[in-house]
Amino acid sequence: MRHLEDTPWFICDKEDINYCAYVDTDSNYFNAEPLLLHLFPNFENLSDEEKDSKLEKVALAYQDIITEDYDRLARETFNVTNHRLEMKTECVIRSAYFRATRRYAQWITKQEGIIKETLDIKGLEFMKANFPPILGDFFNNILEQVLKGEDKENIVTQIKEFKNKIIEGKIPLAKLGNPTSVKKLQKYKGNKPRAGEMFTEILKGAPAPVRAAIRYNDLLKLWKLDRKYNLITNADKVKWIYLKDNPYKIEGLAFLDYDMPDKIVEFLDRYADRQKVFDSILLNKLEGFFNDLQWDLNLNPYVNALSSFEV
Repeated sequence: MRHLEDTPWFICDKEDINYCAYVDTDSNYFNAEPLLLHLFPNFENLSDEEKDSKLEKVALAYQDIITEDYDRLARETFNVTNHRLEMKTECVIRSAYFRATRRYAQWITKQEGIIKETLDIKGLEFMKANFPPILGDFFNNILEQVLKGEDKENIVTQIKEFKNKIIEGKIPLAKLGNPTSVKKLQKYKGNKPRAGEMFTEILKGAPAPVRAAIRYNDLLKLWKLDRKYNLITNADKVKWIYLKDNPYKIEGLAFLDYDMPDKIVEFLDRYADRQKVFDSILLNKLEGFFNDLQWDLNLNPYVNALSSFEV
């Protein structure tokens, strides 16, 4: 492949380095840093805006070189002069995080020549409808700070503080519940409670939200609240949350946050497993993110003390 004048081929063609960061259909994302450092020896001392400008200039130049090569490819390989092959510089990205195909985040500073400071996120788990919005917003904020170069220690401190807010009950449970739509409720309901039994039989294979919804209905009936408050039915949009050990041995409870009896609110306040909510929903995703960054996420205040303890 041809390169810009006075640019040796090995700057971008080293066999042991892959400068292509991400490919999806007809889009290609490349790491241009080695080339920029070669062309502009003082590149690291430039401001972010100046770096963006240099990057765009080089990208536009290579855009023309590649498009010319498409002309030659069409003519010499396919014997055609008219074709639609064209390379186009779409955006300048200051930093990015690529998790998998169509699952990424990128800090775009220019798009099609126009200055546009924006965080573009696609397909990451915390954006899904079944992820509690308050936890998704927190993850989004952490991701943005990482892409913009925030110090790792500050990031970890924010995570610890947010965890404490969850554990200490400073965030309402209604905001921590997993949002979902209940499906096939009747499919997993077995026998109704018999004499001496409190709860409906739940058949094997029932998804956690379905189990949680059945138990919510059981509690309303047990406490004789089912005539005053709505039972959960198929297609209802609910939230559900993990529970700690409780007298009824219920592992998770669904609820309609717009129609909750005080007794259910009190039950959740007492038995909701806030630690498990943090660990299973948010911490799990944060650990995967930190692992991709090759960062350690240590939220245990005793680990450092123990690691330095000498016998």
